[in-house]
Amino acid sequence: MLLSTLKKGLLVGFKTTWILGKIIFPVTLIVSLLQYTPFLSWAINMISPLMKLIGLPGDAAIVLVLGNFLNLYAAIGAILTLDFSVKEVFIIAVMLSFSHNLFVESGVAMKAGVKLWVVLTTRLGLALISAVVINLVWHGGGERAVYGMIQPTIENATGVGAILVEAIQKAGLGILQLAMIVIPLMVVIQILKDIQWLSKFSKGLAPVTKTLGMNENTSTTMAAGLLFGLAYGAGVMLQAVKEDGVSKKDITLAFIFLMACHAIVEDTLIFIPLGIPVWPLFLIRLGVAIVLTLVVGTIWKRSGLVRREEAINDKQNYDSSL
Repeated sequence: MLLSTLKKGLLVGFKTTWILGKIIFPVTLIVSLLQYTPFLSWAINMISPLMKLIGLPGDAAIVLVLGNFLNLYAAIGAILTLDFSVKEVFIIAVMLSFSHNLFVESGVAMKAGVKLWVVLTTRLGLALISAVVINLVWHGGGERAVYGMIQPTIENATGVGAILVEAIQKAGLGILQLAMIVIPLMVVIQILKDIQWLSKFSKGLAPVTKTLGMNENTSTTMAAGLLFGLAYGAGVMLQAVKEDGVSKKDITLAFIFLMACHAIVEDTLIFIPLGIPVWPLFLIRLGVAIVLTLVVGTIWKRSGLVRREEAINDKQNYDSSL
């Protein structure tokens, strides 16, 4: 049983690495090559004034666009080719933790019944606000970020051959570092699936969902999103919403929480090769998710009470006029 689970997990891990590698390799290669062309410098100069408002250099816009339009792995592929400080990489990581893969994950949220404006306001709003706050509050992290096995180049490569070799090397090392995290992670997830840990975890999560203002039948949706993310956990989440009869209010609150804090293990661990402190990243996401969900839930509850009180008053006024 264990051997079969490990084999299945390794196969899924290698398959996932292959799929994601097909994104990271070309993105890393293209951005590396663009560094030696006038286009990238021109684009960076155009965007720099806007990026400075959130404490980032102009070339960070490339990373943010790739992360939001594609996924975190494409963004990481671009980061590996660029020189950032630890603080800048941390700001990018926090922003993309809140706002990445917008097309796919927004589609999942809408399929579950969440309004598009709620999704975009929550994810993009959290990304921008977090960047501004971190930039203003954190005065350290000015040292150059070291990306794991990818060492910073002292001199620019010269010649087409040398430039191409450098780009291929960065792309290859990026995939290797990804594999070192994704394959063990997929093995662990496969073990959790085979021992039916999702159902156990969702039962344990029920009191937490209740504390956050949701009914206990939202726990499976929350558990799938926390463990597997909005994209990978979409099937389980949408099925749970349908089968468990989750209300519109509860699914909205659940997705507000998950938009700030989904795939909490994977989306945190994949930033380790970038040389940033991942515990603060984890705590920021979790803390923001809890606070935001409680605030929205409280406002929702109070607005509901107001509407009910108005309805009662209208009825009383109507009765007294008879």
